[in-house]
Order: sequence, then C-alpha cells, then structure tokens
Amino acid sequence: MLDAFARHSGCALQIVARGDGLDNHHLIEDVGIALGKAIYEALGEKRGIARYGSMMVPLDDALVAGSIDLSGRSYLNFSVRFDGVENLGDFKTEMIREFFRAVVDNGKFNLHLIQMNGDVAHHLCEASFKAFAKAFAQAKTLTGSDEILSTKGLLE
Repeated sequence: MLDAFARHSGCALQIVARGDGLDNHHLIEDVGIALGKAIYEALGEKRGIARYGSMMVPLDDALVAGSIDLSGRSYLNFSVRFDGVENLGDFKTEMIREFFRAVVDNGKFNLHLIQMNGDVAHHLCEASFKAFAKAFAQAKTLTGSDEILSTKGLLE
C-alpha cells in the first residue's frame, strides 16, 4: 500500500522499519508517524501549493472518495468499513484507520476517506490508499504563485 501511495502521489518513498516483535501495530503506527512528519516538513510553509485535492478511486467493486486540505490542522474522517474482515494476510484491517490517523496527526492536515461502494476488503484498502495518494498529489501541486492559500496568510 505504501508503494501504491508513492507511485500515485508522485512522491519518492523509501522506508526501512522493524517491529517490536509483539505484532505489527506499533510498526504500522510508527511508519504513519514518520510519513506524516515527512509530509509536514516537505511542505514547509505551503507557499504556492494548491492546498486542496479530491479524487474518487474505483477498484473493481470498491469506490473510495478521498479529499484533503493541507490546512495545518489535523482531522481524519475514515468512513471505510471492512465488514467481517479482520485481517488482510498478517495485516489487521483495524490498522488501516490507525495508519491514516498517525499520518494526518503528524502531517497536520485534513483527510476524508469515504467508502462509496464495495465489499471486498482488499479492494477497499487499496482504493483508500490510492484515493489518499491522488488527492495528496493534487493538493501539493504548485500553482505558479508564491501565495499561501489562506485568509490568515499561513497554514499552521
């Protein structure tokens, strides 16, 4: 899923991580924290970026809408359900929300991921990561202006 994020967001991403041996909860959360911090640092004061991005991603039966505001304020609306599916391989589906929460809290931005359709957990998971990636790609796009898109003059 991280490879899908990197490919669809246009970001270079290299992660080397090791878990604590209990389960992958802390590993997934820590990777989300690191990704969020990297996004926050890379965007700097967010001068000249589009700020907002939205994308609906279809993947077979799944359709997930993603919207982002690189506002400087963290908020996550994760409305994707993995009804009755607890694991995708060794990956607990409950960790998908926790990953995005860690990214958003540390990246200091708004993210909405909303399931429009779908029943297959793998498709919903993949569509969620790709919707995030495509919305982020739009939001970080340079506008050609040196302006900070905020009535307050800053995005913090």
